[in-house]
Amino acid sequence: MAAAARSGAPRDAISKDAISKDAIPKGTIPKHALPWKPVAGGLSVAVRLTPKGGRDAVGGIETLADGRTVLTARVRAAPTEGEANAALTRLFAKALKVPASRVSITQGATSRIKTLLVEGDGEALQGLLATLAATGG
Repeated sequence: MAAAARSGAPRDAISKDAISKDAIPKGTIPKHALPWKPVAGGLSVAVRLTPKGGRDAVGGIETLADGRTVLTARVRAAPTEGEANAALTRLFAKALKVPASRVSITQGATSRIKTLLVEGDGEALQGLLATLAATGG
């Protein structure tokens, strides 16, 4: 494998099309393993948040050690007094072009792994999230 990397040949599961560092390459995530799913009134999104991450950005799709897939996000805010959670909801609202009041944390308010509820048209939101995940922000 090292020889293939030196020769410029593509490695098995890693390519320039990777969604983000340590993420699964595009097109290899089964639909049932996406970190979002339509729910009544919108879309539920599993997110791994990195507070004090240097910038506000949505990353790509990653697989956790337990097999779950999450959408990565980082915010500049510190994880004190709900600042990072508020920054996360604002980040997703801006990225998905919905009012901030339509994005809420339904699970994991004190954890790095969170579940967001984005209210709106689930199908349209899925398309936006897929594009966002593929471009890494």
